Amino acid sequence: MSSESSSRQNLDPAPVPFAEALAVLRAAAEETRLRILALLAEGELSVSDLTDILGQSQPRISRHLKLLVESGLIERHREGAWAFFRLREAAIGFVEPLIAALDHAAPPLSEDRARLESVRAQRAEAAQSFFARLAPKWDGLRSLHVPEAAVEAAVLDALGDRPIRHVVDLGTGTGKMLGLLAPLAGRATGLDSSHAMLSVARANLERLGLSRVDLRQGDLHAPPFGRGGFDLVVLHQVLHYLDDPARALREAARLVAPGGRLLVVDFAPHNLEHLRESQAHRRLGFGADQVAGWLVQAGLSDVESRDLAPEDGTELPLTVTLWLAHDASAGIETAAPERAVA
Repeated sequence: MSSESSSRQNLDPAPVPFAEALAVLRAAAEETRLRILALLAEGELSVSDLTDILGQSQPRISRHLKLLVESGLIERHREGAWAFFRLREAAIGFVEPLIAALDHAAPPLSEDRARLESVRAQRAEAAQSFFARLAPKWDGLRSLHVPEAAVEAAVLDALGDRPIRHVVDLGTGTGKMLGLLAPLAGRATGLDSSHAMLSVARANLERLGLSRVDLRQGDLHAPPFGRGGFDLVVLHQVLHYLDDPARALREAARLVAPGGRLLVVDFAPHNLEHLRESQAHRRLGFGADQVAGWLVQAGLSDVESRDLAPEDGTELPLTVTLWLAHDASAGIETAAPERAVA
């Protein structure tokens, strides 16, 4: 069983009313629509993806998608000029047993799956081509601070064993934090303003077997989510790109559910002016009290911070800092106390 599947075992599907179940079954009881549902059970796809896989015209595929959206089985979201479709979260508990009962080793599902793998391979190749152009710059930045593995270990230590119901990664970029945290969460969502970066994230997450992570295009200064929808909100290496990081933290805090947490990972103050030109950094790091003050002003409390320095005492020009803030209102139950960030 994949890590994604095991994490979703924590989500108890709600009972489906009889009339709604009948409407859903009628919507699914057509060959192309059932094939679409089987494909979307593997992860979100665009209209173009589905036309390539199913070998049908775009108008026909669009009509089937419209019926499935209206039935409540799937949902649609835009990513620039693209439209992506996925199974509705509320419908997953009802649809997955139906899809699992089908014979995926025989046509047409076996053929659909083979074409899906081809589409994913093409998507991954395009994403990696884009990322390859950025990689030298990012590799240069990584060489200036502790290894990414040390940062990821510190993130996991900070979050502790407390269950994560729904995590959102704001400014997800290549999906690095989602790859780390999605297997631990009931649901995972990533937001980025760049369609190209979301394409890289989608390919990276699919390679990790996390194809059902919800990726959205949008502005983190005005995130397209309701208030209090996430018990963990993450901003990883994002603030130093922003003109108004305090505003971004206010918007992020708005998303934190009662009793939830907000994690910020960024750089401590430094004097590497060349990063403004070579890496498009707007801010040269942040003091621990500065970010903590913004988080408190945004309505959070109990802000803890931790600086990451090389264990061997090596001098590096960049220090990575973690800040973990809490929503003080009552709400989310915890199965175990979280570990403090030293």
